[in-house]
Amino acid sequence: MQKYEIMYIIRPNLEDEPRKALIDELNGIITSHDSKVVKVSEWGLRNLEYEIQDFTKGYYVVLDVEATEAARAEFDRIIRIKEDVIRYLIIRDVR
Repeated sequence: MQKYEIMYIIRPNLEDEPRKALIDELNGIITSHDSKVVKVSEWGLRNLEYEIQDFTKGYYVVLDVEATEAARAEFDRIIRIKEDVIRYLIIRDVR
């Protein structure tokens, strides 16, 4: 298993309950593929450096995970089709 840091930005106009459900769903993708979420950091609503899809703010979430390649690939596939996620980044952690 590899260590990854995953950062994604959720639309700022998403209500609290759907946002929590989305975060739980995305975490579940990792855990359902024999991998684990080590740490979840919700940075909250922050200003974006530039406008994305007409939004100037976004809700930031950062995950530290230990994941298999299959889990990372499935997370990547699913997060691409989530309309509520406006941007994401997956980085392999070499620490």
